[in-house]
Amino acid sequence: MASTTEPLGDFPFWGLLPRKETGVVSLLSKNPNFDGCGTVMAIFDSGVDPGAPGLQVTTEGKVKVIDRIDASGAGDVDTSTVVEAADGVIAGLTGRKLKVPESWVNPSGKFHIGVKSAYTLYPQRLRERIIKERKEKQWDPVHKILLAEAQRKLQLLENNKSNGSSNGASTNNLIDKMTKEDAETRVSLLNSLEKKYNDLGPAYDCVLYHDGDVWRACIDTSERGELESGIHLGEYRITHQWASLTSADQYNISVNVHNDGNILEIVGMCSSHGTHVASIASANFPDAPERNGVAPGAQIVSITIGDNRIGSMETGTALARAMMRVMENSFYKVDVINMSYGEHAHWSNSSRLGELAHEVVNKYGVIWVSSAGNHGPALATVGVPPDFQSDSIIGVGAYVSPDMMTAEYSMIEKLPGCPYTWSSRGPTADGARGVTVCAPGGAITSVPTFTLRSNQLMNGTSMASPHTAGCVALIVSAVKLKSIPYSPYSVRRAIQNTAMALDVDVFAQGHGLIQVDRAVEHILQHCNNIEDKVRFMVECGSERKKGIHLRNWLADKPVDMSVTVEPVLLDDTRADANQKLSFCMEMVLTSNAPWIRSPSCLQMSYTARSFQVSIDPRGLERGRVYFASVKAYSACNVEKGIMFEVPITIVVPVIDLLHGYKYTCPAEVFRAGCVRRHFLHVPVESTWATVTLKSSHSEKCQRFTLHAVQLKPDCSVKTIEFYKVVNLGSNESSTFVLGVRGGYTLEVCLARWWSSLVDGQVEIDVEFHSLRPSHEEVTLFCSDGVQRVDVRAGLRPEEVSPQAYLKHHTQVLTPTESKVEVLGGLRDTIPGGRPVYQLILSYNLSVSKTAEVTPKCALLSDVLYESAFESQLWMLFDHNKQLLGSGDAYCTKYSLKLEKGEYTIRLHVRHERPDLLEKLSDLPLTVLTKLSQEVKLDVYTSFNAAVTCGKKAQSLSLGTGAVQPLYLTAPSLTDKTLKGLGLTPGQALLGTLSFAKDEQVRKADQYPLRVVVTELPCKKRSSTSTATSPEEKKETKTHTEYLEALRDLQTAWIAKLDCESGEQLHKELMAAHPEHLAAQLARLQALDAGGAQNRQAVIAQAKQVVASVDVAPLLAFYGTKTDTRSDAAKIKTQMDKQRNTLLEAHCRHGSALSADLIPLQHPERPQESIEQLDAITVEIMKFVEPSDSKVIGFFASYYQVRGFDGLAARLIQRQCEEKWTRENEAKLTEAYTRLGWTHAASLIANSHPLRFPTSFTLF
Repeated sequence: MASTTEPLGDFPFWGLLPRKETGVVSLLSKNPNFDGCGTVMAIFDSGVDPGAPGLQVTTEGKVKVIDRIDASGAGDVDTSTVVEAADGVIAGLTGRKLKVPESWVNPSGKFHIGVKSAYTLYPQRLRERIIKERKEKQWDPVHKILLAEAQRKLQLLENNKSNGSSNGASTNNLIDKMTKEDAETRVSLLNSLEKKYNDLGPAYDCVLYHDGDVWRACIDTSERGELESGIHLGEYRITHQWASLTSADQYNISVNVHNDGNILEIVGMCSSHGTHVASIASANFPDAPERNGVAPGAQIVSITIGDNRIGSMETGTALARAMMRVMENSFYKVDVINMSYGEHAHWSNSSRLGELAHEVVNKYGVIWVSSAGNHGPALATVGVPPDFQSDSIIGVGAYVSPDMMTAEYSMIEKLPGCPYTWSSRGPTADGARGVTVCAPGGAITSVPTFTLRSNQLMNGTSMASPHTAGCVALIVSAVKLKSIPYSPYSVRRAIQNTAMALDVDVFAQGHGLIQVDRAVEHILQHCNNIEDKVRFMVECGSERKKGIHLRNWLADKPVDMSVTVEPVLLDDTRADANQKLSFCMEMVLTSNAPWIRSPSCLQMSYTARSFQVSIDPRGLERGRVYFASVKAYSACNVEKGIMFEVPITIVVPVIDLLHGYKYTCPAEVFRAGCVRRHFLHVPVESTWATVTLKSSHSEKCQRFTLHAVQLKPDCSVKTIEFYKVVNLGSNESSTFVLGVRGGYTLEVCLARWWSSLVDGQVEIDVEFHSLRPSHEEVTLFCSDGVQRVDVRAGLRPEEVSPQAYLKHHTQVLTPTESKVEVLGGLRDTIPGGRPVYQLILSYNLSVSKTAEVTPKCALLSDVLYESAFESQLWMLFDHNKQLLGSGDAYCTKYSLKLEKGEYTIRLHVRHERPDLLEKLSDLPLTVLTKLSQEVKLDVYTSFNAAVTCGKKAQSLSLGTGAVQPLYLTAPSLTDKTLKGLGLTPGQALLGTLSFAKDEQVRKADQYPLRVVVTELPCKKRSSTSTATSPEEKKETKTHTEYLEALRDLQTAWIAKLDCESGEQLHKELMAAHPEHLAAQLARLQALDAGGAQNRQAVIAQAKQVVASVDVAPLLAFYGTKTDTRSDAAKIKTQMDKQRNTLLEAHCRHGSALSADLIPLQHPERPQESIEQLDAITVEIMKFVEPSDSKVIGFFASYYQVRGFDGLAARLIQRQCEEKWTRENEAKLTEAYTRLGWTHAASLIANSHPLRFPTSFTLF
């Protein structure tokens, strides 16, 4: 047994979920009752698992998770179908008979029923695990045995053939050939089934009823209609019931009910993220308190804002519903929100979701904490919600402490605490701090049970935010216990004024590391003041920004900026007028930077006040960023801290570059977590830059993050950005190319990874280049033929090698249906009786061949948090209404590979105002189709070369300031890639245009290219054709043609009339036209449509049709390689018509024979009939293959009669691939059953309700 002479140290449990660093341990050791009890925290996330460790009860023994809501709608089930039980049985929508347990109490006798796919509830990783497990348990054991047996039989046949022996079944060459082909096909089909294995998952019947007190739902997880063994749950908010969907998935669900039972909401989780977040904020382990979350006494409301249909991305619908729920409801009062979700927005000064968020905080008094984002280390990378229009949301950055490095990351040695490298930095584009405070951004704590693990390490500002939210819950708990009034503003100011400033980047830490013990002491000491329920709304400049942020400027002269400050009470419109009248404060103003001048005092009553701030950047070192603020203190209570501040960030860029395009920074030492920023004014002509990193003084590989950003007005930080994690070896040099835009300041940020143990030196070189086109976006109309683009090398000599490629085809769809409807109900009504409306638009999409498509609503594209509308979501369905995919505002994230066929796209948009939705009733939808192969456009250096298809542009050199005209020519619409697109005038082809010779530069510096189709390709005219007069064009019809047209009309009516009338008309036609083949075929079709009773008549009529066709000329014609006769086209049409008539007659004859034979056992089948079938088969195969669409139905029946079930299954499978219909699916299931492949048949049968839903999926 191993032993050690040295004592082992204790495990640092305190570092797994760090609480010492932020004063949590200190606070709770002195005041254990301030543990969050009496507070309710809403978790806007991916859903919280009530079965995860630590999430069952609070420190007071109360239920921890008091409500679970899926605001996304992904868990909704349409239960609008109402039925009653007959003899204790319900017919479910899956087709199963559902037995109602006798123990159920249902006074009304009414049951709402629906169906739900399990896989639509599962997160991606769980779905992948369950698919794998089901395949290993249900598919593989059977499939592998069948495949081995099929391969053995095939090998036996081949051995018998090589030995010259026969299988004894037949000496017929055709049958022998089919026997071997059938064996080969079985092996091929089994291999294909393995390769294309597609498990759509279980389809669960859902039954909903009201027991007189509460709605109850049952999910038939038995998949056999045994409701007694299914999941039976009441509404979660009332019953707090939850259960695992199955023992295999361990996926805990609960239910809610809406619209009087017409919608069942199944609440699960779209990832493990939300449970981890909730555990950090509020987990409670009674037997292991060292594992507790920050506020173990707080209760949780779980609101899922991630939508499983789009990979756990949040949607506007989910966000709006979540906000409506926490604003005001009769069940509980939400005190704190944590939202560890967010995106980057193009602007923050106005949006529909911003308006709702403003109400949540400033009207209903809910304290909102949100993650800043994981998009650092460059500045201005904070996302929304911290960057909402109202600066009332607490944004949190991520910090890693020395104890976390030891306990969570098992690092060899501790380093000084610092912000994580990737933590987003402030300021916001409009000048607010963005990051209010920072908090520990990592933890090892509970995750959902479906992960099959008790805990997990996660890091991100997603983890820092719930830590801060937990601290807020502690503060709220304290003031509630002390009966002290508070508001989001007093709590926020207490946090800001007591945070511990770190010796690190101010943009990453905000006011500093949160210290909850100090914050509680502060708010208890400075309470019951007039300003406690007042926020000070700061607006800077004419654009009314939240702060001062000067970046895209030369910083060469002083700037004066007006600042307006207005005190606003919580819920201002309903606030007591006396409070407004009595509000009066004397403020002392101060700034902490010599380059700022501001007033020293400000007297405020309940109205807006303005003052000037002067900023003088002269004398400041260039290439750096500077932060300061104008702080306002209450003159009578300075100790209370800052009442409001005007944050000021100015960038003083380098404007004098070497040779006008080069910047070099000498080698600097980088230690762990070190971030160095260089700000450069990009020359107006520049279009790309190269950044070269040269390492030195280190023998080990060094890890850095290179992040380069330019900010354009009303554009997100991702618009012009370069991000790369770089590993630099000893004395190694690496060069990177990034696209830039002239006139905007470029931040080149290089950060050493936070956990690096070795110091190193790096030199940075930046060089700007320019190949600037005369058009930022190039549009070429096909009718113009040629488009000129001038390219200028504005900074230095450059090598030019122009390339233009088309990559996508766009078509614009118009709505086939438009409907505005009121939603209402608890989850879709804003407090105050303000219902939400939705617009649903339907579009038809036709796909001519397999393609990758991306639906895009251009008007609403690329905006979510900044959108004027509440939300947008599209769903794409096949012709059977099966949901194939979904997408939201960020269209580039969602593309679907579609087979040839017809599809429906449904788009929904929400808003409180129906009149705004009505204006979108004709909203077009663009569908981008990826070309099977990129199409290269020809580029020339002269117009004459372009119009004469002369010499194309090659590589050429441009001197400084030189301009080179380039001429793009329109593509040939008869190109093999474009020919099959079905292009119509107005459609467009999209691609890119680049000018540089270097491949890396071409990727970084590209320009959008659009080719607009203005005409259709036409057939070449004969060179010998001559103009004809209108009189010559007019054809004179003869009496003979009239008689033929009359005959054809009568022929068409044969199949439309009743049997007797049709037969009489047929006789009359044949008497007048004995050789009219179409009349005989029409009579055959009419007889065949009559069903089984006409089979003998069908056989007789088919024989007549066959006898009327002279086969020899047909065979001779199709055996001729080239027909040089002048009327060859006309002859071919006649021959094709005769051949198709012959084939149809043979097929109907054979199908009638097969229909009589299939019900009989093999020994009972007459040999004469089988021989007739063989003869028909031989005749058909003289003209076409069995896979031909005209004969595939007959051959499927023939193969079944002959026992070649593998060949039959292959044909039916092809029919299904062409178009999956109920009829084809039934045939395929039957074919697999005949083969003994019950596992494949069951897979298809079980997925039938999912392939053929009764209605479209709900939004």
